[in-house]
Amino acid sequence: MTIRVLMVCMGNICRSPTAEAVLRHYVRANGLGDQVEIDSAGTHGYHVGEAPDPRTQRAAAARHYDLSQLRARKVAYQDLDYFDLILAMDKNNFDNLQRMATPEQLSKIHLLMEYARNFDDHEVPDPYYGLGHGFDLVLDMVEDAAQGLVGVLKKQVSRK
Repeated sequence: MTIRVLMVCMGNICRSPTAEAVLRHYVRANGLGDQVEIDSAGTHGYHVGEAPDPRTQRAAAARHYDLSQLRARKVAYQDLDYFDLILAMDKNNFDNLQRMATPEQLSKIHLLMEYARNFDDHEVPDPYYGLGHGFDLVLDMVEDAAQGLVGVLKKQVSRK
């Protein structure tokens, strides 16, 4: 059985594609590639069809993550049924997802940083309007949370 994980930010061009690529890397590195499906989307459709922000791609490439094939899309209502775990990058997008969800779907929606082991932050900050170092901070935070999440996914996979 496959566990399906959706990463969500606002426009799906910075944080959530970064989280998708980073989690995919750690899932593969831990031998879970066939058991975990990963995607990303945005709560807003501003950038549908666009590649991730060039600054995001540069920061990710410096750490050997390739985001070049990813394209932005908007969260669809079907996603709330399809995915087992829906991880928002911040409280605003978490709230947007909860407003979309049925009562049965609410338990699937969490903040990515709940899985962080070294960061106490609850939100991954949006680097879009900030200075360049924000993209590296996003990577630091996402790598930490993704490693924690992989530990949880390993346990879930072994139970199935």
